[in-house]
Amino acid sequence: MSAVRRISFSKLSQKDASAAIARHEMLFAGRIGGARAVFAFCDLSGLDLSGRNLSDADFTGALMEETNLQGARLDSASFFGADLRRANLAGATMRRSDMRGASLRGANLIGADLYEADLREGTIAEKDRFGNLRVMQHDVGPSELPDALMSSANLERAKLSGALAVRADFTDAIMRSCKLTRANLRQAKLTGANLENADLSGCVLAGADLSGAILVGAQMTNTILDGANMTGALLKNPDAAPNFSLPDILNAHSRWAETDGREGTPADLTGADLRELKSLAHRQLTALIAPGAMLYGLDLSGASLQGSNLSGADLRSVRLAGADLRGANLSGAKLGNANLHDAKLGPLLISDQRLLPARLDSANARYADFRGADMSRARLNEIDLSYANLLGADLRDCELGGAILGGAKLPPMIAEAMASMATSDPR
Repeated sequence: MSAVRRISFSKLSQKDASAAIARHEMLFAGRIGGARAVFAFCDLSGLDLSGRNLSDADFTGALMEETNLQGARLDSASFFGADLRRANLAGATMRRSDMRGASLRGANLIGADLYEADLREGTIAEKDRFGNLRVMQHDVGPSELPDALMSSANLERAKLSGALAVRADFTDAIMRSCKLTRANLRQAKLTGANLENADLSGCVLAGADLSGAILVGAQMTNTILDGANMTGALLKNPDAAPNFSLPDILNAHSRWAETDGREGTPADLTGADLRELKSLAHRQLTALIAPGAMLYGLDLSGASLQGSNLSGADLRSVRLAGADLRGANLSGAKLGNANLHDAKLGPLLISDQRLLPARLDSANARYADFRGADMSRARLNEIDLSYANLLGADLRDCELGGAILGGAKLPPMIAEAMASMATSDPR
């Protein structure tokens, strides 16, 4: 029989940890004197490691309760069996990290990047002199995430099979192709989470909030959903509508737009589900009326949508790269993870030399890609741009009152203006 042995930990001071990290960063920079940081079975509780480069470091079995790792680089690091209860990992990059058996109870992982991270169950063991396995124990078992804050985190292709995540907050998290077989997410908050093609087989989601979540292509064999809130969740792509032909309607609209109204008929697709179309790339769709429409995942690259009404539409994960959206109404639209690279969102010149600005008031554009987009004079009041990429975007004369910009990549001019406003705040 295997025996259980308690682990003894080496307590490190802030000075000791900082010195080891400095050598680790020297190694990554290719400088002489560098050495990999090995903190296996060390006690780092309460230390400040924020913003440091600890990629590929070894934290196996370490005690890291309430440790500050905010914004740290932890790609491919090993946290096997580590105790990270109430640790601050907000905005940290942890791509392909080994988190098996780690305890993240109450930890802050808001906006963290856990792409392909391994959060499956794990147990630390060693062989004794007779060859028998001996478990080294400090409450290691399934990966623990009860009450963890993982909103806006990237968990794409992460492995959470058997994980315990009761009451965890995954609001707006990216969980595409995530492995969640047999995981316990009872009463978890998954509002707006993207679980496209995730494996939820045998997963416990009793009492969970899945309102607005994306479950297209998700495997849900034997998934327990007792008492779960599924309001507005996307479960699958729709079958073709039996009473009208969307392609015919849009073809007529394209003719109407191309001939200045001499032929064809303008389309009114208010509240319609257009997902069956897959692609409308480079189509002439000027002045399309589609408030509240469902366009999730569509390819609208290079489409002409000047002056269109897409208020409240679901445009999550839509490809709008190079699209012409001058003067379009996107107020209240869902644009999470949408690709608007080089899109035209400036004003539209209409009759009497009047300019009609593009409107994105109160839109949800978390993680959206606006690189190189023309957003001059756009109305962006109350927009949520958390973790969006706006590098190279033209934001001259735009309205940003009440905009949420946490974690966003901003053009230098806007970043400096925001920093100046923060330092001059009398509060």
